[in-house]
Amino acid sequence: MTAVRHATLFTERDPLVLASGATLGPVEVAFATYGELSPARDNAVFVAHALTGDALAHEWWASMVGPGGPVDTDRFFVVCPNLLGGCRGTTGPSSVDPATGEPYGLDFPLISVADLVAVHRALLAHLGIERLFAGVGGSLGGMQLLQWAADAPGQLGRAVLVAASARLTPQNIALSHVARRAIRQDPAGGLALARMLAHITYVSDAGLEAKFGRARRGAPGEPGKEETLETDFEVESYLDHQGEVFVDRFDPLSYLYLTRLLDYFEPFADPGFAARAAGTRFRLISFDSDWRFGTAHSELIERNLRAAGAEVDRHEVPSPWGHDSFLLDPPGYLDLVRTFLSQE
Repeated sequence: MTAVRHATLFTERDPLVLASGATLGPVEVAFATYGELSPARDNAVFVAHALTGDALAHEWWASMVGPGGPVDTDRFFVVCPNLLGGCRGTTGPSSVDPATGEPYGLDFPLISVADLVAVHRALLAHLGIERLFAGVGGSLGGMQLLQWAADAPGQLGRAVLVAASARLTPQNIALSHVARRAIRQDPAGGLALARMLAHITYVSDAGLEAKFGRARRGAPGEPGKEETLETDFEVESYLDHQGEVFVDRFDPLSYLYLTRLLDYFEPFADPGFAARAAGTRFRLISFDSDWRFGTAHSELIERNLRAAGAEVDRHEVPSPWGHDSFLLDPPGYLDLVRTFLSQE
């Protein structure tokens, strides 16, 4: 069984300098590795997780990571850490501030995607890996890899960006604002509501219709079945469950910080960004039913990278499952990752 390991990568005396200029130390990172590093240290693949994932990629991305999978742990040495700002073992708002002896809380500094990458790169150095064969990430995970390609030209050989964005739409920002406002007003209940709201955006109308339709709890025609203001439809019960289990495993403050860094991510606003990233080979994958980070987001990334001379190809995959398709296996999707990682 793969175990989570921990490394302290920055200290109070040698802190992480954030993109904002603020400093943070110590920084502890929780991470997992899979497979064996080759003698030449040239088979490392980095798996970057999305908003609420963690280091155990074999659990939340079992269709992608494992023996014989697209990210084949019999061939590759796979590294997956928990994000800076998270709550699954890596330093975040719930960690203890050494200056006070209390959790940082809202005194935790605002962080950026570039800060996530800075910690990832420090972990690689800790593991003695100078260059990655590839990186694979969905949603926020793909955004980390895009940033990495520009921040360390040449360190990331190839990158698979799945259902990713380089510029959130006003609708995306608005949805996250409502989620954060709910959390600020009631951390526990608000986090459940935030998760329910987000989950609706991760699926599609067709997917919900196929899974639930208008089914109500209990048998159809059940005697005494009355209309009610309480949870009644199966889709409502499903969302209630999603909110409840999320509160048990995630920190409200991590949700605030990680959703906010997404809002500010706009790398191509830097005129030199695409040119710095052009040394990485990219495969962009989107899904036709994803209305959160749909194909238009991948097209924006493609245009900017191609204009800078990067080697990039883009694919839209039919899927009924919306944004969550990146965690599933719609026909053709996993093969696109497998073939890209198999190319010489």
